Amino acid sequence: QGQLVESRGGVVQSGGSLRLSCAASGLTFSNYVMGWYRQAPGMERELVAKQTPGGSRQYADSVAGRFTISRDNGKSMVYLQMNTLKPEDTAVYYCNADLYGRGNIWGLGTQVTVSS
Repeated sequence: QGQLVESRGGVVQSGGSLRLSCAASGLTFSNYVMGWYRQAPGMERELVAKQTPGGSRQYADSVAGRFTISRDNGKSMVYLQMNTLKPEDTAVYYCNADLYGRGNIWGLGTQVTVSS
C-alpha cells in the first residue's frame, strides 16, 4: 500500500498565495490519477482538482482560474498552487491517489487557513 505525505499548510491572508505539495511512495505514481480534496468544518470532503497520468486536469468551479494542479512523475510529487485565496478556501486539504477505482490512497491532510 502506498503512502502520501502532504506538506505543511499554513495561515495566509485573503488574496495571498500558497503552494501545497504531496510526496508519494510505495506506488507506481505514473499510473494514478492524482488529486487534491478539501474538507471544511461541518462540510463534506470535496474535489478541488485532479490530474490524470496523461496530464488532463479537472477543477472545481470554485477554484478554477485561481488554483493549478501539477505533477512530476519522475519525483512522484503532486502540487497545488493556490492563488488569490479567499476565506472560504479555509479547509483541511488532502492529497489523493486514485487507480481508476481499483485503489484509493489518502494523505493525512494539511490545514490551510485564509484570514480575512
